[in-house]
Parts: sequence; structure tokens; C-alpha cells
Amino acid sequence: MAAVLMFPQTAALNARAATAAACTVSSCCCCYYCSSLISSVHIRRTHLQKRQLLLSRPREHLLITRVRVRKATTMAQQTTAQTLRGVSEEERSETTGPPAGPQERVLVGCGGAALDFLASVESFPRPDEKMRTTELQVKGGGNVGNALTAASRLGLNTRIFTKVANDGPGKQILDELQGDGIDTSNVVIAEVGISPFTYVIVDKETSTRTCIHTPGSPPLEPQELTPTTINALLTGAHLVYFDGRLTDTALILAKEATERHLPILVDAERKREGLDNLLTFADYIVASAKFPLSWTEEPTLAEALLTMMVRLPRAKFLIVTLGASGCVMLERHSSDVAESKTQNLEMLLETLLKEAEGLNPSQPSVVSSKVVKLTSNRSKRTLTGRLLVGTAEAIPSAELVDTTGAGDAFIGGVMYSLLAGLGPEKMLPLGAIVAAGSCRALGARTGVPGRLDTKVAAFL
Repeated sequence: MAAVLMFPQTAALNARAATAAACTVSSCCCCYYCSSLISSVHIRRTHLQKRQLLLSRPREHLLITRVRVRKATTMAQQTTAQTLRGVSEEERSETTGPPAGPQERVLVGCGGAALDFLASVESFPRPDEKMRTTELQVKGGGNVGNALTAASRLGLNTRIFTKVANDGPGKQILDELQGDGIDTSNVVIAEVGISPFTYVIVDKETSTRTCIHTPGSPPLEPQELTPTTINALLTGAHLVYFDGRLTDTALILAKEATERHLPILVDAERKREGLDNLLTFADYIVASAKFPLSWTEEPTLAEALLTMMVRLPRAKFLIVTLGASGCVMLERHSSDVAESKTQNLEMLLETLLKEAEGLNPSQPSVVSSKVVKLTSNRSKRTLTGRLLVGTAEAIPSAELVDTTGAGDAFIGGVMYSLLAGLGPEKMLPLGAIVAAGSCRALGARTGVPGRLDTKVAAFL
């Protein structure tokens, strides 16, 4: 018997439909309402059943299936709205059930997608040395493509905006994205040119990778992000993600997203032209270990965290990924919820890092401060918030294959958590588990787990 993916909402909808059907059979006074509810439930159940079949569909049917799913969602919303006119808020909450789950949330990503040529070697070659690979694979890559793949496998609806050429690598890039259910209908395709690609040398001796990237040509131009494309990308969206590349174009989309009151997450991997402006639109920031120190020119990570959050007042949190050492998160809070005492951020970070060292290394977890007024050693800057340290999953050396794209996988877990309403205590461990999965196989996406993975399912 073939395995069937079952989303939790399906069982709930079945129960609601059965209840409404029983009510109409007994000819209660609200038969008209119940019959309308059955119609609405049937449409929503059809929507979820189609989502369950996505992974088993041929790639060429993914886009049309997604369009039909959106239509079903719209019809369900219209039917429910018509049925519930005049119904009180209390009655409405009892009859419509919980809000839409994360499977119905839409994530938009703008940035780079590429093709990775991954060569695994016993040790990194010395100058003028020849050697053989132990393994070679050609896989889809690029920050936004990787992060959206992770988010899609966790269950989100995803849309991508990027540019490829009408060549073999471009076709493979799109095929792999579509295979993971990502909507590629707004991707710009150059008829003449080359798609972005990256040579990745995976060193088994040191468990490191070296990337040599070639940008696509011709490059994406801001005018290629048309008003029609902007509307197609943002209509119905719940979160917009930028990987820090293609900043001229990204700024146009970020401004429009802000006008539509859509939250924005920015990946700050390294300093790039235009990234400073893009960060001013960010509600959430995930940065590499080196970026805060480089961007702020502060001497310590604690000072850099505080400086970034003060300079970017829109940001609700800043996460800094530390590889095998986990991550650090500074979360902004309003001043009226803080304890009266003031704490030095440098000392607090040192305390939390020591506390995290004593936790179980096989299971990612979080240690957190209370919400307090945080201060700096060197400056007079202050911030009301809390500091969190998240641990990484310890991967045995025999299982560690390739760290390419681990940060992107982590971001995919963070974005799923934001749209699923998970707090930092679940968000950071989930991101760590998704990232650890990606490290257990060659390539950025091969090992990225889905929502049915036992470790992942514990957080959903």
C-alpha cells in the first residue's frame, strides 16, 4: 500500500464536516448554516488533500496544482465569509476552528539560485597539484534557492524571484526548485547568456568547503521586476526573504512589501553593495558570525549585536549563526516589560555560553536571559530585550559530509517557525536540526529533512 502524507488539519476538517452533516440530518434550526459549512469544509479539505499529493506529482504538474490550490483557498474564504455574516466573534471562533496553518502560509524569496558542481576530495589540493575526486555531484544551490527548499520541505508555500539563462544549468535549477514545490513562474529567463554556477571543493580532511562562484550573465536588472511581477509575488504573501544579493532589485521589492505591511527577513552573510539600505527594511535579520563585527567595526560580538540592533530600530531580532557552536539571538522588547535591573551584555553572553556548554550535545536547545535593560562596555548604548543562545546538534565525524548550505537550511527553519508562530525556544532548535540534516549529505539540499522527519516533527 502506498504511503499517504496526512496533514493534521485534514483530520480536524473531517470531524467538523461530520458534525455539520449530523446536524443537518437531525433538521436543527441552523440547517442552512450547516450545509454552507459543509461546502466550505469540503473546499478546504480538497485544498489540503492536494497539498498532500504534491510530493508524489510529476514536476510538470506542480505549478498548475499550486494554482488550483490557491483558487480552492480563495473559494473557501469567500464561502466562509458569506456564511458567517452576522455571526458574533465568539460564535465564529467556535465554528471556523483555528487560523490557517503554516501549510497555507506564503513565503516569497528574492536572491540567488545557482547550480553547484560539488567535488569531494580527501584533502584540499596544494598549488600545482593534481588529484582525483572521491565523489562528484551536480546539484541546485544558491542562498535563496536553498533556504526556500528547506522551508518548502517543512510545509510552506514558497515563491522565488531570481534570474537564470535558457541553458542546461538554468533548466536544472528550475527543475529542482519545482520538484520541491517552489513556484518559479516569476523567474526571469534570459534567452542568451549563462546561468549562475559554483564550484564547491569539499575537503574531507578538515570538514570544510571552498566555493568559487560565477555570477549569471546578463545580470538581473531592476526593470525586470515589473509591477505585474511584484503583484504576483506579494499578493497573499506572509513573509518576504532577501538573501542580500541583487540589492538594486531587492530594494524595489522590499519597499513594496513594506507598503503592504509584509514582514521582511534579510540574510546578512557578508558586506555587499546596497545591503546597508536593505537592512533598514528588515524586521528579522540572520547574520553570519563575521558580519556583525565587520559591519559595526566593534571589537566583540556582544558590542556588535547591540550596535546593530540600535542602528536598525525596525529589527525585532538579530540571530548570528556560529556553525558548530550554535547561534546567538538578541530579541528586542518594549521597555515596559523589562525587569528594573540593568545587565551588561558582554557578561550576560559569557554566562549564557557557559551554561549552554553543559547541555546535551545530541539535542539542540536554548538558554535565555530574562527581558532586561542591556548595556555596553564601550558605549552608552542601551536596549531593552533578552539574549538567547541556541546550541547546534553535535554531528559525529563519520556522519559529517558537507557543510554547504547549512546556514541557508537554518534560515529555512527560522522562516517556517515565524509563519507557524513558534517562539525562539522552538525556532532555534528547529533551525539547528534542519541545518544538521543538510550537513549529512553532499550538496546544500540533498540531506535537508522534511516535516515527516522524526527529529523535525517533534517541533511542528
